[in-house]
Amino acid sequence: MSTLAVVDAGMLVSGDLTHPLIEAADTVLCADGVITAVGRIEELAQEVAEADQVLSAAGATVAPGLIDSHGHVAFGDYSPRQKAVDYLEGYVHGGITRTISAGEVHVPGRPRDREGVKALAIAARASYDRYRPGGMRVHAGNVLLEPSLTYEDFGHLARCGVWLAKFGFGAYEKARDGVEQIRWAKEHGSVVMCHAGGASAAGSASLRADDLLALDPTVCGHANGGPTALPDGDVDLLLSESGMALQLVQAGSLRAALRIVDRALDTGAEARLVVGSDTPSGFGVMPLAVLKTVVELSALSALEPARAWALATGNVADVWGLPAGRLLVGAEADLLVLDAPLGSAATTALDAMAIGDMPGISAVVTDGVPRFLASRNTPRAARPARLDG
Repeated sequence: MSTLAVVDAGMLVSGDLTHPLIEAADTVLCADGVITAVGRIEELAQEVAEADQVLSAAGATVAPGLIDSHGHVAFGDYSPRQKAVDYLEGYVHGGITRTISAGEVHVPGRPRDREGVKALAIAARASYDRYRPGGMRVHAGNVLLEPSLTYEDFGHLARCGVWLAKFGFGAYEKARDGVEQIRWAKEHGSVVMCHAGGASAAGSASLRADDLLALDPTVCGHANGGPTALPDGDVDLLLSESGMALQLVQAGSLRAALRIVDRALDTGAEARLVVGSDTPSGFGVMPLAVLKTVVELSALSALEPARAWALATGNVADVWGLPAGRLLVGAEADLLVLDAPLGSAATTALDAMAIGDMPGISAVVTDGVPRFLASRNTPRAARPARLDG
């Protein structure tokens, strides 16, 4: 069993929307890929001394790794849409420690028949269970719903470990023809995301609030546009008439995202907001997509930076039922060390985000294993992390 101690943290961001900062703590202990303690160095000195590795945050901020709730993976570390290789490993350098597939829609020659649709989801799920690009965990195998799928098919998919489903790309005559299948998917334990807003270049439907309310998915995908946003009135209707999560993505409208945050704050619905990248897409490969969204929300909305961080960590974990996303004993040990960038007017990562500066990531830990020191995609951190052992 390997052990890691992360020490000398100037600030701990929890990933919890209601209690975003962990007070009176500067140390996180990890063993066998799981967080085993969060506290003060004085209380944990013996465990730190016995740890296989010690990662010093040098007074900077420690936070849970970002979770991309809308990634368009295919197979391996390759994007057919942008013909890019090793892009997921680059996303780890952007602080993304997990990606949730929004459907393997970019696979060349994507099957549309009943057996092929199931086979694609099953194969993608199994493939990424064994493959960790750059240390990232990819939750893949998102079945793209087609009208040919039967109730028994959803049982088959569940037995094969598929627990993600996506509506919006199938050959349905009318959107509401998918109501029964979305209910079947949810009955078999799937988290169902629905395309929302205008049609995309990948061939999705154009779906409005009345369709979404009838379909009743778990998640309204890219409510701020993928890339065309839902009208303002539709968002208000979803907030008042449903309990579905509303997803904000980088590959959408910033204006719409800020308005959604404001409306959610007004109505006490912040826990329903989640962040994703919706990349690779026509917007390209964007390693800093999720971090950039969190920074924009921190600088331009009424959300404080530590609470904005929860939209891409703890909130995502809650909606998808993931064992990560928080600095919490028992959570999987996906952590970042980050700080104000060199030359910023800010002195901490959170202060930098509040003024719109991209923080510098100086260490990424996934599964309790340090993956690198110094991100190749963010600015340099003012106080870089150090690893011993």
